[in-house]
Amino acid sequence: MDNTALDYLIDEGLGSYIDFSISDQVFESKRDEMMAAVDPENRIPFPPVPSDLARLHRSVRTRKVTTVLEFGVGYSTIVMADALYKNRQDYGEFVNSKLRRNNAFEIHAVDADSEFMEKTKTLLPEDLAEVVHFHQSDVMTASVDGRVATYYENLPNILPDFIYLDAPDQFIATGDIRGISTRHPDRMPMSADILAFEHFLTPGTLILIDGRTANARYLASNLQRGWVHNHDEISDVHTFELRELPLGPYNRLQIEFCLGVEWLDGLE
Repeated sequence: MDNTALDYLIDEGLGSYIDFSISDQVFESKRDEMMAAVDPENRIPFPPVPSDLARLHRSVRTRKVTTVLEFGVGYSTIVMADALYKNRQDYGEFVNSKLRRNNAFEIHAVDADSEFMEKTKTLLPEDLAEVVHFHQSDVMTASVDGRVATYYENLPNILPDFIYLDAPDQFIATGDIRGISTRHPDRMPMSADILAFEHFLTPGTLILIDGRTANARYLASNLQRGWVHNHDEISDVHTFELRELPLGPYNRLQIEFCLGVEWLDGLE
């Protein structure tokens, strides 16, 4: 267990919502863990991983994120909701009066699995529940420019400045394209949802992907704008940051407030 990350989460008060003692559960081998991740019959949620959760919480807090779009639900939803709740306490007056953010301090979590969604709802304390908006949606197999991928059938109509991609799993999408789907156990998740609304995203937006390297490489090959892609191989985490000049005065002000003028200076 990453004690530094765990200490951070405890200091932030998240031990009140999440039992981190079950983080000590381990698989007998890396292969057992890998096979559990691709077992369509596995209905047991993975235990909370402090390093992953601390990374999400720190990202939302340090970047002064206002609106999160999460693909998936679970402990990550709770952690990011807590970070947004604290952002609202610290920055709400400025954001609501100065920035163009109509879904400020909200997390919108999309998932196909209604059972996992209900489990997550039961873990949310009342003060964080108002921050989270759940969206249940089926997943379909689709042809995207001739390549097989998956789409959620319905997405929330929001403009996030932070996107966490951790779903759907490869087995839940219905349909196929000429017999091909992601449901074969030797295949891997291949979400194309972000491609559908990439052109609406504002400079400064960050995408974080936990694992799912094949999916991350697919996005890197198909995203059209000025994304800077980084892969932390040790943690197996991918990030994509939209590093472009501001679209206008509201976007510039948001960047200056949330990311700092140094971020803009780095574009030159």
